[in-house]
Amino acid sequence: MDDTAGAPEVSQAAGASRYEVRVDGELAGLAAYVDRDDQRIFYHTEIRDEFGGRGLGGVLVSRALADARAAGRRIVPMCPFVARWVKTHHDVDDVLDPVTPEAIAAVRERV
Repeated sequence: MDDTAGAPEVSQAAGASRYEVRVDGELAGLAAYVDRDDQRIFYHTEIRDEFGGRGLGGVLVSRALADARAAGRRIVPMCPFVARWVKTHHDVDDVLDPVTPEAIAAVRERV
């Protein structure tokens, strides 16, 4: 039996400014961001309905934030899902920045 069947795969789609989670090659969800200076502003996360209830949002956000940190970025949790996640997972506390009017403006300019 293949132990990787159905395992979520997270990758960065840098050209689209988002991270994607796939299950068996099918897009299950995404976490969209805007880069501003040394910050990565996460402003939208979604998991498709048919993939809900599997914990994919947590897997996606965990890996996206770890990748942002590894890239030397500070993290701005504008997205409500990301904001909730960082309140209970403290892996990135040292690289968190608050949501500011400047961060909101940066997202509005690019979205």
